[in-house]
Amino acid sequence: MHPEFPHNDSIIYLNHAAVGPWPLRTARAVQRFAEENLRQGAWAYPQWLETEHALRAQLQRLVNAPSVDDIALLKNTSEALSVIAFGLSWQRGDNVVLCTQEFPSNRIVWEALREYGVECRVVPVAARDDDPEAALMAVVDARTRLLSVSTVQYATGLRMDLQRLGDFCHERDVLFCIDAIQSLGALPFDAQAVHADFVVADGHKWLMGPEGLALFYCRSGLRPQLRLHQFGWHMVEHHGDFDRPDWAPADSARRFECGSPNMLGCHALHASLSLIEDTGIDSIAIKIINNSKLLIEIIEEYKSLEVLTPARSDRHAGIISFRSGRVDARRIYQALMTQGVICAQRAEGVRFSPHFYADAAQLEHAVALAAAVD
Repeated sequence: MHPEFPHNDSIIYLNHAAVGPWPLRTARAVQRFAEENLRQGAWAYPQWLETEHALRAQLQRLVNAPSVDDIALLKNTSEALSVIAFGLSWQRGDNVVLCTQEFPSNRIVWEALREYGVECRVVPVAARDDDPEAALMAVVDARTRLLSVSTVQYATGLRMDLQRLGDFCHERDVLFCIDAIQSLGALPFDAQAVHADFVVADGHKWLMGPEGLALFYCRSGLRPQLRLHQFGWHMVEHHGDFDRPDWAPADSARRFECGSPNMLGCHALHASLSLIEDTGIDSIAIKIINNSKLLIEIIEEYKSLEVLTPARSDRHAGIISFRSGRVDARRIYQALMTQGVICAQRAEGVRFSPHFYADAAQLEHAVALAAAVD
């Protein structure tokens, strides 16, 4: 058992693609924050702000943003995507490209633009498509304004080639929006290398933080182009000068944060990211890929089970989905949850998503329980 994850002996946690448990250090940080608030209220607010600033710097390093000013702290992935979708100036006949496997957050927001005459091109992509990028690029034309993609697809675990897509968009002056929620904290990420214009990710999955706090990276040159729809004291340039009669949006990405920051969430996510930095994202990625490889091998040992996730190491990350040839996925999911294997049922399969601390014995036991369901 990893010292940062003293889970109950009765559970095997394989559900980081949904909501991940906090590390021990995160729980203790929240406890300290609550105790401090109980005893002295906001007396130490200047120190709380230091934690918030430190969190922004951690996120800057995590995505390789040029400046901490490129990082905004929003409520969730959906809010960040909405800031983009309804901030850009659209013309009738523009289109947005995405694939069929996207989570609703990265589909609904673009479909909602139809009332402005924007076409949402949802491209069919199969779970084991050999070239999903080609399918997306094939429908891009002169009226394509933006391509939006998840780093890893939530149901099948299909990992996209961001470099290829980013180079393609960059060459054609198409905005490249990345939903990184299913890989940030699991794999290294470089927003500059892949020419990302926007990167969004909530903190409650592979980042091992709380719900209600998300990263929003916006390329600096694009910030002034996003029309603002939320206003308040925190998003102005001189946000500490409450008596100032004139105001302007902050030059930094703080312009997208209309009100008071989620200080409790900042303390929690700051602690969780310290574990990622202490462990090393490269080391974490190696362990996650090895766990995924092992899961695929174990599942394939059972004739009754079929892996739905691509087997190539460059086509998956931490999500491995499978199904049975004789038992409904819902039934397997319910049986596993009853036996303490925390997982998910997505589309036609059961989804396992272990983080770096999962061990081989747990993975073998979980698959054996799944195969035993009849």
